Amino acid sequence: MASITDAEFDGILSGFEREAVHLETRDAYGTVVELPHMAKWAAGEPDDLEWLQGWCATLRGHVKAGKSVRRARIVSEPLSDYQCWSGSIAHPMVDAGEDIRWVPRRCVSSIAVPGNDFYLFDDRLVVFLIYAGNGLGMDKVTSTDPADIRLCRSAFEAVWKLSIAHNDYQPPRHSRDTVRREAPRTR
Repeated sequence: MASITDAEFDGILSGFEREAVHLETRDAYGTVVELPHMAKWAAGEPDDLEWLQGWCATLRGHVKAGKSVRRARIVSEPLSDYQCWSGSIAHPMVDAGEDIRWVPRRCVSSIAVPGNDFYLFDDRLVVFLIYAGNGLGMDKVTSTDPADIRLCRSAFEAVWKLSIAHNDYQPPRHSRDTVRREAPRTR
């Protein structure tokens, strides 16, 4: 396995041949790009989502070239603030051609999932995304090991079978008070 730079990752993300699949398993992230926009959302301020337009243009190019981009998000319910925000900004990406789906974490307990989020490109290259506990991206590590590729493909397809399309996903209402009231009591 080898670490790659953000520029190398961007090159892979824009240059794959057929398919990119992305499995997200965390309830919160804290990327440098996203944090200011999430803060605006939390404060009830508008966001024109202009910062997403580069990615949306890349997605439209992939679709035009006949390539597929799929993302599955394994999420706890009720959703974390991050996932609520993430869902609120997904429509431009979906409209541009990324197939984003949601899977309640309770549905994947018996699925073997790698320990890190990943992208799988053309069934030839895995990029594992390494995050710190606070959600900040720490590293991107590549693998061409056939066992890693099989694990990631198997995990992604098993999760995908249970997934709900972004436009159809209706998460339970987000409420910290509800979560506290519904927490099991210990004796």
